Amino acid sequence: MTNTIRISRRGLIIAGGAALAMPMLGKGANAATTLRYGHMHTPNSIAGAQAEWFAEAVAEKTGGEITIQIFPNSQLGKLQELAEAVSTGSIAFSHNTAGAIGSLYAPFAAFDTPYLYRDVDHLLKVTDTSGPLMQELNEGLVAASGTRVVYGFYFGTRQLTTNQMVQNPEDLAGQRVRAIPFPIYMATVEGLGAVPVPVDWSEVPTALATGVVNGQENPLNVILTANLADVQTHLVMTGHTSAAQMVMMNDGVWQGLPDAHKQAITEAAAETRARASDEMQASETSDLEALQEKGMTVVDEAAGLDLSAFRDKVTARISQEFDSQYGEFYTQVEAIS
Repeated sequence: MTNTIRISRRGLIIAGGAALAMPMLGKGANAATTLRYGHMHTPNSIAGAQAEWFAEAVAEKTGGEITIQIFPNSQLGKLQELAEAVSTGSIAFSHNTAGAIGSLYAPFAAFDTPYLYRDVDHLLKVTDTSGPLMQELNEGLVAASGTRVVYGFYFGTRQLTTNQMVQNPEDLAGQRVRAIPFPIYMATVEGLGAVPVPVDWSEVPTALATGVVNGQENPLNVILTANLADVQTHLVMTGHTSAAQMVMMNDGVWQGLPDAHKQAITEAAAETRARASDEMQASETSDLEALQEKGMTVVDEAAGLDLSAFRDKVTARISQEFDSQYGEFYTQVEAIS
């Protein structure tokens, strides 16, 4: 008799992650464990620094039994590659946009919908991994990709940078603006009035300097720490997307840890989420001032920015493509108080 065994994609991913974790875990629950964390940001950014804070907290809470090695600046891959690396287990952790995680499990992209959250407090409640909405989507992410989100921190509110005065969407007609290469970001840039050009973050400074794109959009801290003021003259305060960066972990590695280490990671995640979110909010005023000092012209409502026009056009563009997919999600988000 021949037995046929069917193994799901999730089963293969978890088995692969667990197999990769075994040599790191060593013999016995107290053996030293080394886990890799790759991301795309500079170490001097808050997004980059929080990875170090998380690693330090985990080491402290496990008495040095878990060491997390940080690889910044896309050393271990670009956005899509980092998400896939966590999925296959070649790295244990990465932080990424919800839109990029949506390439592994489509519903996750909805977290990065523009003009979705009432304020930062609302965003943090929606993306809290202990909350019902995040728990539901995390279960789907584990099943689809063998990855889980261990925490999400406030990444800032995305603003537009250009080399010309922009006060309304019509001013962006024909302008090529870099978009994160995932659907909800491409649609957002189109809604702003520009031509979206997919460019990985690692290539953005060069693309701006060489004119491949005329502009880009990112939170203030990223614009400042990546020195984009060197290649962009105008900062347009569209405030179109408030977002959380999601810290992903390979589920096979997670399942292979003893309960004490899982608890340590959970506690470190909560502490880092709060610290990073507080730091990002506190930095927004000083980052704006620093960009002005570097010579950027700030275009806000006082300078003639038609914020309502941007909001209306972006919302209409997103609604056209995504309401049918994410309408129930949007209703659940609205109900969270």
